[in-house]
Amino acid sequence: MLSEGTIIALSTPQGSGAIGVIRLSGSTAIEKAAHFILPKSKKEWSEIQPNTAFLGDFCNDGQLIDEVLVAFFKGPNSYTGEDVVEISCHGSPYIQQKIITSFLDEGILPAQAGEFTLRAYLNKKMDLSQAEAVADIIASENEAAHALAIQQMRGGFSKNMEQLRQQLIQFKALIELELDFSEEEVNFANKDQLRELLQTLHKEIRTLKQSFAYGNVIKTGVPVAIAGKPNAGKSSLLNALFKEEKAIVSSIPGTTRDIIEDTLIIQGISFRFIDTAGLRETKDVVEAMGVKKAKDKITQATILLYLYEKTTAFETLSKEIKTLQHENLNMVLIENKIDQNTEGFDSVFNQKLLNTVHDSSKAFGMGISTLQEESLEPLKKNLVETIQALGNNASVIVNNTRHFHALTLALEALELVMEGLENDIPGDLLSIELKEAIFHIGSITGTIDADEDILGTIFGQFCIGK
Repeated sequence: MLSEGTIIALSTPQGSGAIGVIRLSGSTAIEKAAHFILPKSKKEWSEIQPNTAFLGDFCNDGQLIDEVLVAFFKGPNSYTGEDVVEISCHGSPYIQQKIITSFLDEGILPAQAGEFTLRAYLNKKMDLSQAEAVADIIASENEAAHALAIQQMRGGFSKNMEQLRQQLIQFKALIELELDFSEEEVNFANKDQLRELLQTLHKEIRTLKQSFAYGNVIKTGVPVAIAGKPNAGKSSLLNALFKEEKAIVSSIPGTTRDIIEDTLIIQGISFRFIDTAGLRETKDVVEAMGVKKAKDKITQATILLYLYEKTTAFETLSKEIKTLQHENLNMVLIENKIDQNTEGFDSVFNQKLLNTVHDSSKAFGMGISTLQEESLEPLKKNLVETIQALGNNASVIVNNTRHFHALTLALEALELVMEGLENDIPGDLLSIELKEAIFHIGSITGTIDADEDILGTIFGQFCIGK
């Protein structure tokens, strides 16, 4: 996907605005820019220091197109590692297009999606995981996602991966050294120390892999399903959280028949609340479809807010709660409409329901009234704490599906090595599995030669101009 030669693209969004930024990168970037841009200072381009900005007139065939602000950087001290010129012009689409067309007429090539960052990667200005973090920064819509992307772009994750890779390489070297001296029966590695090292590496990789549960929902938004019997107050809760009428509220059971979804940011974390149809057996075909959709959404949720009224029988509620559970689900059992009960929230009844959840560490109970805004604050606090707890055990968080897949394969290879060591498998076979683990860890940062199709997939997701 990489073009040879100098490339150009608009790096700011299309359309009218105060300014637009046009970027060039390549061996002829400065030469071509000097052909069109006359510095206001009357200096020659050769007299201007790189990494500074200056005012100039952009002219084509003697016609003034715009007054521009120019910054240029000499490779390798630039974002891409090549000569780079950035032109800030007025935000008129006509001006932007006129400037870009002028360069295209001089043989400059239009940049493809992500090509500036791809060149930065190929010129070793950043590794593959850092390049992917650039896209995550651009796409981040909340504080938590931004913080994760910044950490990865600054190399925290890359250093962790390289340390793991080096430890695996050292382990492999010891195994292969023994193979070289197998006839002399020389042992270079203490088997107990090797087991200990493998267990440490296995624990580190497993912890990183498990952190994906946190990193992925931070990146994409935490799916929170709101479920319960008809008229339990699901739509009222959605409306109360968003402080607007997102869903129709009616005393008629079965009003909500389709999925209503919207995103709310709480303490820097995006939560995707999903209001679902009331769970019940029904002969109404449309409502039945809504119930099926509701159950599908619950299977995909990270958190389930299960609303109930105290008037519903315990056996009915506990039976339904059991059917909704799945391995990765965190449940909040909520008694709604506590303002209508003279005794308030019945914590004993709620605890009895919590006892029916197979993993009590993933369950929490409370009482609310959607008519009392202050009663929703503990719920919001619980949502944030539940998600933060997912990432508490990892100093580095994985938020990329490709990285998660690579860690999974590395972990599987490492487990085969551990099994082989216990069963006295020959060293040459252990070495093969170690090579697999090293390959998968290296693929995360691009330490190995990255496949062109992989690069095309990764950088093709970037916006043009980045």
